[in-house]
Amino acid sequence: MIRRNRILRQSPSVRSMVRETILQPADFIVPVFITEGQGTQHEISSMPGYFRFSLDLVVKELEACYALGIRSALLFVKVPDELKDNTGKEALNENGLMQRSVRAIKKALPDMVIMTDVALDPYSSFGHDGIVENQQIENDKTVEVLAKMSVSHAKAGADFVAPSDMMDGRILAIREALEKAGNHQTGVMSYAAKYASCFYGPFRDALDSAPGFGDKKTYQMDPANRLEAIKEAQMDVAEGADIIMVKPAHAYLDIIREVKNEVKIPVSAYHVSGEYAMIKAAAKAGYLNEEQAVAEVLTAIKRAGADLIATYFAKQMAQTLKK
Repeated sequence: MIRRNRILRQSPSVRSMVRETILQPADFIVPVFITEGQGTQHEISSMPGYFRFSLDLVVKELEACYALGIRSALLFVKVPDELKDNTGKEALNENGLMQRSVRAIKKALPDMVIMTDVALDPYSSFGHDGIVENQQIENDKTVEVLAKMSVSHAKAGADFVAPSDMMDGRILAIREALEKAGNHQTGVMSYAAKYASCFYGPFRDALDSAPGFGDKKTYQMDPANRLEAIKEAQMDVAEGADIIMVKPAHAYLDIIREVKNEVKIPVSAYHVSGEYAMIKAAAKAGYLNEEQAVAEVLTAIKRAGADLIATYFAKQMAQTLKK
């Protein structure tokens, strides 16, 4: 034998020396759920160990994440029911929870990259990502609101807006609106390939944003489709996206790789709430080692081609890496 592959596996030091995929805290985007109030945090029942925070505690949580080397946060807000309607009016409120959150976090952590969720489902009385007419999601009317929403977030200080709605043409509309408003430095992280997945359930618990009728299959992608993801990503790049996202991540590693092979901008992947909950449940039952499972899954997502990973394990994994 002239080739013995096990030579490069023989010790931890050798394995570390030749390791192809290396996780670091800067790879992670930490999602945060923000609610009204002061000094409050509520654990999300379907996401053990994850919380909705009032704004004052969100700042402290992100300060802890920043100290661990995490440099990016993706903000989601829980909107009170009385502020929800079918127009997205509250999404455009300059003193709304999202806008106040961006300002407060940027003041406390000016170097933290702040990304904001751009979609109407947290603000919708129907729980859908767009304006509803006759039980249908109106694409173009929704896009108009999303563009205004993006400008509002940029004005508050967001570094990136992250449209997660999957409406057609919204990236171009958002980019043009940002340029017209003078927000030339605000980036767009597009949820380009967002699938109509069953793995979003716990997230909807976190924000009370489950659809009030039907489902989201007329705008989110069919999980059976691969080429469609490439088309969506290419279109969003052409329309001005700065980062492309694939969502979910763990169940869609092939899509991450396909998209990475086709685009020349950074690719992010969202390790979603259901994927988080599965690991937590299996670990609690004693079926697997949680720390090892998290490291393996996140490594797989990066190995598949993700430059950035939005994950509810961000802080936990950063702590593991620090050890």
